[in-house]
Amino acid sequence: MDNSQPRRHHRTTQYIVVLLTAALLLGLLLLAPMDAFGQLISSVVILIIISLCSREARHMQQHQHLFRTFALVLAIALSFRYLLWRGIYTLTYSDVLSMVAVWLLFGAEIYAGITSVLGAIVNAFPLSRPLLTLQGKDPATLPTVDVMIPSYNEDADILEVTIRAAKLLDYPKDKLRVHLLDDGGTDQKINSTNPAAAATAKRRREELQQLCQRLEIRYHTRARNEFAKAGNVNSAIQNTDGDFIVILDADHVPTSDFLDRTVPWMLRNEKVFLVQTPHFMANPDPVERNYFSAFTRMPSENDMFYGTIQKGLDYWGSSFFCGSAALMRRAHLDLVGGISGDSITEDAETALDLHKMGYESVYVDRPMVSGLAPETFDAFIQQRMRWAQGMTQILLLKKPFKAEGLKWYQRIGYMSSIMFWLFPFARIVFLLMPLAYLVFGLQVYHASMLEIFAFTIPHVIATYMISTMLFGRTRWPLVSELYEILQCAFTLNALIKVFLKPRAPSFVVTPKGESLDKTFVSPLSGVFYWLTLLITFALGMGVYKFITEPLTRELTVVVMLWNVFNLILLLSVMSVLLERKQVRSQSRLPATNSVVLRTSEDEAWVGDLVDLSLGGARMRIKGEGASIPRHVTLIAWSHALQRNVQLSVEALHFDEKSQILRVRFSSQNDAEQDEVVAFTLCDSLRWMSFQRRRTRAISYWFGAKHVLKVGLKPVFLHIAVLLRKFAGKLRLLPAPVKEK
Repeated sequence: MDNSQPRRHHRTTQYIVVLLTAALLLGLLLLAPMDAFGQLISSVVILIIISLCSREARHMQQHQHLFRTFALVLAIALSFRYLLWRGIYTLTYSDVLSMVAVWLLFGAEIYAGITSVLGAIVNAFPLSRPLLTLQGKDPATLPTVDVMIPSYNEDADILEVTIRAAKLLDYPKDKLRVHLLDDGGTDQKINSTNPAAAATAKRRREELQQLCQRLEIRYHTRARNEFAKAGNVNSAIQNTDGDFIVILDADHVPTSDFLDRTVPWMLRNEKVFLVQTPHFMANPDPVERNYFSAFTRMPSENDMFYGTIQKGLDYWGSSFFCGSAALMRRAHLDLVGGISGDSITEDAETALDLHKMGYESVYVDRPMVSGLAPETFDAFIQQRMRWAQGMTQILLLKKPFKAEGLKWYQRIGYMSSIMFWLFPFARIVFLLMPLAYLVFGLQVYHASMLEIFAFTIPHVIATYMISTMLFGRTRWPLVSELYEILQCAFTLNALIKVFLKPRAPSFVVTPKGESLDKTFVSPLSGVFYWLTLLITFALGMGVYKFITEPLTRELTVVVMLWNVFNLILLLSVMSVLLERKQVRSQSRLPATNSVVLRTSEDEAWVGDLVDLSLGGARMRIKGEGASIPRHVTLIAWSHALQRNVQLSVEALHFDEKSQILRVRFSSQNDAEQDEVVAFTLCDSLRWMSFQRRRTRAISYWFGAKHVLKVGLKPVFLHIAVLLRKFAGKLRLLPAPVKEK
């Protein structure tokens, strides 16, 4: 049994009591009557201390956690002082419209303050667990494992890769069973009253049955499509009997060491119901691809959640199921009737139900599954809307803030994750509120310039400093704001629907594997055009207000700066809305393996890989490569298989200047195809190396510079693309008939 978690939390509770006492004393000090100038001096001193503490907290040392926590306490105290000042001295209004605007803005600020405090608590002590292994364990004593791959409408080619990788898992073959759960070929779909839909479902069932027969795994379907993915998995659970269950999305390819690194945690502690691992995306999402092509240089959205937040949740015993890339204990799932289905985020809901029963979860921070991110902005928004709606359903239906059985820190963990998804309300307010003053003249923020410098600006600076300390390596400055702006208009509408009818949302499968054969403007761009025009108009009105109303110039300047900040962010998101052509069907990720190319006549060339994908590779040849024949064999060490592999490849192009050779894999049989999958996708060390390369801390000014860099050019690109589209429509119009 692993009893370290209760002891760790006991020590932490004592630690937090001491720190909260110190925070209370600090808060009382900040509550002392003080004019704006005195507050400014105090705030500057506190900001300096926060900066020094956060700098020390980024280095591994004996007192790292002490510095980290002290910085958090100081920042929270400063923000509390700001909100208190806002609530007591600045909420004045003279009419109903001003009252609504004032309280909307203050409500958004309170929401931001609450989420910041919850996030600070959750991420104060991220837990890095040691790597365990099954080496040395008697294979005969290991439990049986059912690997389940739910599918709805994914292509058979995507499913085949995942299945092959699942069969290559480093685990006793007599203890491992792989299952394909087909929800696109159910009896309900085959018997549809729509003949075309029924024929499609029947063809799909036959195709996937043949695939499963060829790859020697079990095929499952069911009578009706009920409760979406949760119902699909639960149907298969009733027809299997493995001790542990692995759930993999259709596009989530496991590395060979997945079970070797996760099963030991189950064996170590019988109360563990879940071992969750990161979702590593092998291709860029629309933000990463279109926003100055930052996939290989900038940490992804997943890096922040799986590289920081899940580790923080794990410390508090609150890491939750993320729908895939997880190992679960069947006996515990049976206690709650399988995967929960009250919400459309069945994964987090299932974890909540089992955490309430006192069972534990483990998060292993090692990328051992590679999946596909949504290729288009439309698909990206569909995915985020589902996550936002599902987490809000859990808030309304499950009420984790008062759920019996949860520890206080688990409630904080769940509420932090849920509260984040309510950001559209605050983000829309922060975007549009400058218009209330600049355009309509509503007094939404009553403060002098000195008070703004004494209270508001220190609060904002402290918030960014703490964010950099907590997420510096996994989130670049201002990128979170870009993600929120891109989502807020769409997810706000989705959230309102959930609040009106909590059980109404239905599960929507995120489109994956879409092709982008041309550059085009996202059809969702219209709302951002209107927002940009509104904020630009407000800026013009601000200039007019500054000229004509000299008595309010100080406040006008402040609100105009706020408005300009929003405008810069809006211009920056234009680059994301320009869907750029994607030539390759699979993204190539950096690789550094040494390889040998050999012909049937024993001629050989040596080189090093530059990048690699399931379809092919690029390598730098040492020596003369122009004479390499078209068909050769690539020989390289496969870490996943722990042996050399010999893969048939077709040479496509050799660049004499760079010495780069492009090749395409041309597998001759099933065994060789397995080796291609193992070599390209089943090595977790390669994913770890890639993540380390792009998860790096940068300064706030470096991040701001990048946002400014991409701020204006995309606007002209949008105009050019739209003009070409308009010109194309004109050419398609019939020529006018000339009168005789």
